[in-house]
Amino acid sequence: MTHALNHALAPRAQFLLGIKDQAPLMVGVMPFGLIFGALAVETGLTPLQIVAMSAITFGGAGQIVFLQLYASGANAFLISGTVSAVNIRHALYSASMAPYFAHLPWRWKIPLAYLLTDEAYAMSIRRFEMMPAQPARHYHLLGSGLLLWVMWQITTMLGIVVGAAIPPSLGLEFAIALTFMAILIPHLRLIPHLNACLTSGVVAVFAYPLPWKLSLICAGLAGMLVGFLSERQRGKRGR
Repeated sequence: MTHALNHALAPRAQFLLGIKDQAPLMVGVMPFGLIFGALAVETGLTPLQIVAMSAITFGGAGQIVFLQLYASGANAFLISGTVSAVNIRHALYSASMAPYFAHLPWRWKIPLAYLLTDEAYAMSIRRFEMMPAQPARHYHLLGSGLLLWVMWQITTMLGIVVGAAIPPSLGLEFAIALTFMAILIPHLRLIPHLNACLTSGVVAVFAYPLPWKLSLICAGLAGMLVGFLSERQRGKRGR
């Protein structure tokens, strides 16, 4: 009886663990949402359009790029292509997560794919790699992703309402960089990881003058290429 009860509570425990793991990253996500909401108002979008974008797109970096291109008068094809390129990393996240969720039905895979953002992926993949296989582990991603989704919607709305009153001297933009650093640094354990990270950073700096935030795309592609080559070379040495 006790064993059955513990098994029944496993999904709830995984869900709460996902929320717990994700909670510290909210320190960076909340300013990010406020900034997005405030910038979106400045570009001329209506509150309904802004909220709909956060609910449908649900990708902070892609949404910021959209605003910058929209404000510069870029055409729809350029905007959609650039935002898609910035968000292509989510396909890599999905490929990495696929072995853990291959057994799940589509009614689970679709919402989990929607919730698979940078922060949710980072917290859940680390948990999956650390813990033995568990049948209810997808609830961890559900909890992690839902907390992030709820906070993103709330802070977007707050940014619409009070964003203009936030003084620039607070430097909330820096919290975005800190969030991604907190996600990335714990995973830099191998030489290929370091090579990919350093390459992306160097390319991003030198390609920064490129228009339409193409520096992000160039940095990402360069980092993946160098990481792949480094991993391949490491494999040959191992053999």
